[in-house]
Amino acid sequence: MFVGRHERQLDPKGRLALPANFRDRLEPRCYLVLGSDKCIGVVTREVSERIAEEIGDAVKRGERSDTERRALAASMLDVTIDAQGRITLDESLRRFAGLTPGSPVVVAGAFDRVEIWEPTRFNRILEEGTVAIAGRGA
Repeated sequence: MFVGRHERQLDPKGRLALPANFRDRLEPRCYLVLGSDKCIGVVTREVSERIAEEIGDAVKRGERSDTERRALAASMLDVTIDAQGRITLDESLRRFAGLTPGSPVVVAGAFDRVEIWEPTRFNRILEEGTVAIAGRGA
């Protein structure tokens, strides 16, 4: 399970050092995927297979389109974690998430995945979620 949040910075080549406590579940290979609310998801092979199955089933039920399935599959990247614990974020994924080389990012656990966020967007989403949880009394 991935939990917690960490502040990091993309290097000039768009590489990101993953927190050590996340690496052991992701190494040596993981998948980058478009995340909801414009983050980048980092998932294990098992989770990537589950995502593919779930979207395929949703297309069959008419809940998602083939266009969404194609966009998700085409944007998903298989990456290797290097010896320094870094992954390289593809330019198209960085653009999707509003990240630029040399910029700060938030790396946050989301139970079955890791999410990479532009800090301002993450803080807004975190606030919305915290208000929703407080309203439920949880």
